[in-house]
Amino acid sequence: DVQHHYDLGNEFYSLWLDETMSYSCAYFKTLDDTLYQAQLQKIDHVLGKLQLKAGERLLDIGSGWGWLIIRAAQRYGVKALGITLSEEQYKKTKERIKELGLEGQVDVELAHYQELSSTKYKFDKIASVGMFEHVGQEHYPAFMKKVDELLEDKGLMLLHTITQLKEQPVSPWIDKYIFPGGYIPSLREIINLLPDYDFHVIDVESLRMHYAYTLDKWLENFERHREKVAAMYGERFVRMWRVYLSFSAATFRYRGLNIHEMLFS
Repeated sequence: DVQHHYDLGNEFYSLWLDETMSYSCAYFKTLDDTLYQAQLQKIDHVLGKLQLKAGERLLDIGSGWGWLIIRAAQRYGVKALGITLSEEQYKKTKERIKELGLEGQVDVELAHYQELSSTKYKFDKIASVGMFEHVGQEHYPAFMKKVDELLEDKGLMLLHTITQLKEQPVSPWIDKYIFPGGYIPSLREIINLLPDYDFHVIDVESLRMHYAYTLDKWLENFERHREKVAAMYGERFVRMWRVYLSFSAATFRYRGLNIHEMLFS
């Protein structure tokens, strides 16, 4: 059950991530950076590439716990919308927007990206961080078509996703126990899609080792809260998640798994 895995994962991560409640690959300026610092640096790294200006409209597809849209509004004065499929993330983001007095400038919707109508919404900038791996290979054209519909002419899109060297199915173990239905694209199949929507590539950056360092930090936090996790989900889950984090860190280091940020217009 994909939704069961998704909800369980959200509840679990909320136990042991730093207070930013930010998932996906962090950005380390030094190996001494805390996970908290590195996650904020990741958000700032993404926002800097988008060249945001006050009054622009920003969409975050898969907005997680809301920190990218909140920070974009605070630092750049944009009007930001996030969308998520997680009720937990939606509720928490709504709370934070209200607490920070950003109502009217920042909003979040519990919605699928295909539900956004281009007659109602247009954006100067769009970001998607750590969500594209869950779109599914067969849905890539529909994803790009929707981005094309929602993005203003001369607008910028920042796509941050795990990639692999060649097109192949994900590990059967990962598909069964961690991310059912997920697919990791190759860099070339994403790049190959872009001309069909008149998208022009501006920048591509590899953050491969940043994800290895992120997974190291997650594993440290996981072990620190191991007993609490075991009490909630049992020893089987503990073993499963330890394998997932360790295996993933090793795969980024040694087996060709990568993460790329692509900026296109």
